[in-house]
Amino acid sequence: MRRPHIRTAAIAVAVATAATGLAGTAFAGPSANGERSAAATASTATAVVKAAQAAAFAHTAATGIAQGDELHAQDVLVDPEGARHVRFVRTHNGMPVLGGDLVVHLNRRLAYTGATSAATHAVKPAAARPALTAAQAAAEAARAAKGEAGDAELVVDARGGSAALAYQVTVTDNGTSSTVVVDAVTGKVRSNTPDVDEFLSPKLLGALRKSGESADPATGTGSATGSGLAGPGLSGVTRYPATAKGTGKTLFVGNVGLTTTATSRGHYQLKDPNRYGTETRDAKGRKLQSFGSGTKFTNTTDVWGNGKTSSRVSAAADAQYGITKTLDFYKKTFNRKGIANNSKAARGMVHWGSKVANAFWDPTCGCMLYGDGDGDVFKKPLVVLDVTGHELTHGVVESTADLQPTFVDRRGNQYGEPGSLNESLADIFASSVEFYANNAKDTPDYLIGEKMGLEQKFLRRLDHPSLDKLEGTIDYWTPDTYFTEVHAGSGVSSHAYYLLAEGSGTKTIGGVKYDSPTYQNASTVKGIGRTKATAIFYRALTRYMVSTTDFHGARVATLKAAKDLYGSTSTEYKTVDKAWAAVNVTAANTPAARH
Repeated sequence: MRRPHIRTAAIAVAVATAATGLAGTAFAGPSANGERSAAATASTATAVVKAAQAAAFAHTAATGIAQGDELHAQDVLVDPEGARHVRFVRTHNGMPVLGGDLVVHLNRRLAYTGATSAATHAVKPAAARPALTAAQAAAEAARAAKGEAGDAELVVDARGGSAALAYQVTVTDNGTSSTVVVDAVTGKVRSNTPDVDEFLSPKLLGALRKSGESADPATGTGSATGSGLAGPGLSGVTRYPATAKGTGKTLFVGNVGLTTTATSRGHYQLKDPNRYGTETRDAKGRKLQSFGSGTKFTNTTDVWGNGKTSSRVSAAADAQYGITKTLDFYKKTFNRKGIANNSKAARGMVHWGSKVANAFWDPTCGCMLYGDGDGDVFKKPLVVLDVTGHELTHGVVESTADLQPTFVDRRGNQYGEPGSLNESLADIFASSVEFYANNAKDTPDYLIGEKMGLEQKFLRRLDHPSLDKLEGTIDYWTPDTYFTEVHAGSGVSSHAYYLLAEGSGTKTIGGVKYDSPTYQNASTVKGIGRTKATAIFYRALTRYMVSTTDFHGARVATLKAAKDLYGSTSTEYKTVDKAWAAVNVTAANTPAARH
C-alpha cells in the first residue's frame, strides 16, 4: 500500500471537482449535471473549511478531536444538492497522526450533519517524550525491512484504537521501499508496509510457482495497417510541440488510436498533451523510482509498436492506451481531473526491473510501473487494460479515503478489511474502465485479469468471487475476514457491488455467463444497473470512507451515498442494503469491537 503521511494543501486549491455520479444518473438534488466546485473563489473554500474545522472541534464524540490537534484540509467536495464534505488529516502537537483522518459533513448552510472518522478516540499518546533516538529508530527500521533507512520522523500512531508515540521511517532496497513505524518508547516495530501496490501478491506468486503453472497470454500479430500517421495528424501544423494523432500497435487490444506529441517535423513522442501531458517511458530493465530517469519513447513515425514483444514499444502502447482510457473514464464519468483530481499527468514506466512478474502503483514515483514477467510464471509484460485500471484506481483511493491494511506479514502479504476494500474498489473500477473503453479485443466483463493467460481463465471475478481458486477469494463476510489476505478478502465488497449492479442468479453479458449466489441462498437481489451501482460506490469512496473503513463501514458509506443520490425510500437505497445482506454484512452483525 502507500506510506501514511500528512499532505498539507492550500485551502484555495483544496477543492475537488469530481462529479457525484455517472452520466445519465438521476440525482436526489436539483442538478444532474455533475458536481459544482466551491473553488469559484478562495474565500468560499476557506469558509467551508473553517466551518468544518469548527464543527469537528464541537463534536468530539464523533471526531475524537482533542487539545493539541490540528486539522489540515485535503479536499472540499460540494454536491449538487448543496452538501459539503471536507476531508482532513490530523496532526497532534505538530506531529502527523497515522489513522487520524476524517471527513466532516455539512449542509448548504454550513451546519454540521455528521462526521466519518478513522479514529474516534483522543490521539494523545501516553508518553510525551521518546525513549529512542531517531538514529536508534532508523537502525531498527533498517533491520526490520532489510534495507537502507532514511530519516526517522516522530509521529503519533493512532491506528488500532490506541495512540502511541512512534517514529516513521522509509527504508529502501534495490529500487523498492517500505514504510516502517517503530514505537518510540519500546523500540517495537508497529508496522512494516510496502509502499507500492502490487497487482499480484507474494502469496499468489508463490502458489503459481508451487503449482508449476505458467501464464503465457496470446498477443496480437501486428499485421494490421497503421493509421493516423504524420500527415493526417498534423495537417496545417506549423508550430511545435503540437498535438498529433498516432497509432498504437499493442500486445493485447489490437491497433488503437493514441494522442501524441509532435516535437518537430517528422519527430514524435509518446506523450498526450490533451490529458495533462500523460506519458509512458522506458525503465530499460532498471528499478527506477523517479519517472524523470526513464527514457522517453520517441519515433520518426507516429506508429508505436508492432503488436509483438519483439518491439519494446508495443508494451508502451498498451500502457499508454490503458492509462488514457482510465483517465477518460474518471473524467467523463465523474468529472475527476486526473488520478489525484489535480489536473496533473498520469505516468507509466514499462520494462521496469529485470524479470519482474508484477505491476504496481508507486506513490513515491506517482506512476504505474510494469514488469515484463519473470519468464517462468509470467512470460509477457503485465500491461493488460484491467491491470492498469486496477492499479491507477489505487492512486485514486490513495488521494481520497487512503484505505490502509491493518497488518502485513513477513513476506509482504497484506491483511485486514480496509486493505481488502481497497483491492475490491480497484477491481470494481478496473471492470468499469473496460466497460467504458468497450474495446472489441478486450470485451468488457466483470472478470479481472482474464487476458493474463491463467488456467482458470481469470484472476478474480466479481459475480462469484470464490470461483477464484488461486487466491482463495471469499464470497461472504465472517469475523475471520479480518485475517484474510487482502486480494482474497476483496471478494466480499466486489460481490456486493456485482449484486447491486446485476442482481443474483444467472445472466449472460457480452458472451460471458455469470451466476451470482447469495449468503446461504436465503435471498434474491434484483440489480439496479452498473451505472447507478458505480455512482454509489464512487460517491461512498470520495465522501464517506476513511483509512480504516471496513466492510460494515463500507455498507454504511454506500447507504449514505445512495440516500444522497436517490433518497432513503428509493429502490436504489433498499437494494444497497439487500446487496450487503446477501454477502452477510448487516447492521445486526456489525462487530462490537473493531480490530
